[in-house]
Formats: sequence, C-alpha cells, structure tokens
Amino acid sequence: MNIGLVGLGFMGVTHYRAIKRIDGARVTALCEANEKRLGGDWTDVQGNIGGSGGVEDVSGINKYTRLEDFLKDPDVELVDICLPTPFHRDAAIQAMEAGKHVLVEKPIALTVADADAMVETSRRTGRKLMVAQVLRFFPEFAYLKQLVDSGERGALLGVHLKRIIARPKWSTGGWLSDPKQTGGVALDLHIHDSDFVRYLCGMPDSVQSTGVIQGEDEVTYMATLYRYDNRNVAVSAASGAVAADSAKFEQGYDAYFEKGTLRFNSIDEVPLTLFTDEGKQKVDLPDVDGWQEEITYAVRCLEAGREPEIISGASARDSLYLCLKELDAVRAGAPVRL
Repeated sequence: MNIGLVGLGFMGVTHYRAIKRIDGARVTALCEANEKRLGGDWTDVQGNIGGSGGVEDVSGINKYTRLEDFLKDPDVELVDICLPTPFHRDAAIQAMEAGKHVLVEKPIALTVADADAMVETSRRTGRKLMVAQVLRFFPEFAYLKQLVDSGERGALLGVHLKRIIARPKWSTGGWLSDPKQTGGVALDLHIHDSDFVRYLCGMPDSVQSTGVIQGEDEVTYMATLYRYDNRNVAVSAASGAVAADSAKFEQGYDAYFEKGTLRFNSIDEVPLTLFTDEGKQKVDLPDVDGWQEEITYAVRCLEAGREPEIISGASARDSLYLCLKELDAVRAGAPVRL
C-alpha cells in the first residue's frame, strides 16, 4: 500500500515512523510546506507525549510543498492527513475527489457540517474516509472493549475515564494554542474519551457536563456524565489541560463489572490491573503501538475491500457531535439531550 503523508508535525512524524514498521505498507510521498521538515530535519518537532525530533533519511520519497501537486502523484493510494484541524475538511475532500482513500487525524473536523461534507464526499466518490481515533487501538483500551463485548466479567456497571495534561509550553504561539483552530483543549483532547464512550457503550441519550472556562471562552477542563435512558450503567469522563507543569501526562480508567474491577492509569508502575474476589492480578497485554495498529487496520481493510468500521468517517462524525454537545452542556449549565 503506497501511502502519501500530508503534514510533518508531531502526528505526521508519529505516523511516518509507524508506517515504516508495517508489512505491506510504505510512505511514497510527503507533502509539507516547511522545506526543512520536508527534507527530513525534524529536530524542531515536539509533542505532549514525548518529542519525536531527530533527522530522518527521506531520500527516494517524492516530495511536494503544494497539496495540488501531491494529489497528482499516481503512486499514492492512501492519503494520510496530519494537518491542523481547520484544514482537514478541504484536504480530505480534495484527496477523495482525486481518487485517493483518506486517513485523517482526529478530530475529524471542527464542526458537524464539515464532517458531514467529508462523509458525503466519501459516499459520492466511493473512496474510504477513515479517522485516526487511536485510543481504540491502545492495548489497555482494546482489552476493556473486549471484556465488555465478551461478557466474561458480567455486565459493565460503571466506567470513569480520565485524561489530564499540562498546557504544553512548546505550542505557545502556534496553531495548537489557538482555540479557534483546535476547538480548544476540550475538543482536541476530550474527543478521545467521547469517542471511546461511544465505542464502548453507544451514543448516550443526554449529557450533563461541567467545566472550567478560561481565556476567550475556552473550556480547558471538562467533566461529563453520559446518561443512558433505561440502562443500568453509569459512565463518566474528565479531561483537560489543568495539571502542573511538572505532572506527567495521565490517562486511564476505572471499569466496574459484576465480576471484577479493571483499573488502568498510564503513570502506574503496573498500568493495567484486574481486581476480583480472589485478589488482584496484572493483565498481560501485547507489546504493540496504537498508531501502528491503527494504520495497519486501515491498510488491511483497503487491501481486503472491507468497510473500516472501527475508524469510519461516519463514526468519527458522531463522536464529534457528542463532544460538541458536551461543550454545549458546559455553557448551558444544564443537561443537553442528543
């Protein structure tokens, strides 16, 4: 599978390195306006879960500074879009109309209208639109989904998800620090948990959210109760950029089943633990990279002609809708029905 990568920021570099480890896939083209990065010098690339940095040998790969020229490359089958969120809609639509399949970073877009336009273009052109909701592929979260689906520990009674960072200093002055371009911390960060709630339990009937609003009406921390009518389950999530600078990035969950409790926190020495009446035990997980698993899934679906249901554009559109309703609930100070 020949993959063309658009955008060489932190996520673009992360995707590039993941693709290099996938059997049957390769990066054949790069598109990036910054010529230093286009040449493989990524020493200025940073992220909130570790810096990518370094220098990469990108010789033998076609290079473009303009998307229009990149999309004319006949060797590119799948376009992997890692641009800032405001550019997702137009780049994805142009790529699909050029006959390319698309994988685009999360969130799918800033508005439901833009997401709808992307999904409709996929339907009209017959090209696949996939969205990189990578949390579904992290082994700790994939295991939780497996337990819920299998019923091995009985019914899920409750789950609380947590995702906390410090506001990154390295993004100050860039697009990541502009809420109008990212949707703010709540959308850019919390979309992971909104999406996973839908994946695990389905779309709730209503949401009740509280939050911290700072700066120009940006929700920097949000806690949500996901309410399911006529279902005996309690679901909540909290996330935001409110931690002290010295605190590590933290993500995790507590999941309560009829026959056990599953606990994960990324900063624990033993991250995933199952508690039962007989005691507690470490859960052994495969040593896999979520981004590699996600892109492998996209490639395998395209190779086999299967619908990429786990990362479909329509699914990501619904997760965006849910997250935006949570923001509405914060500002309304009251529950919002979906």
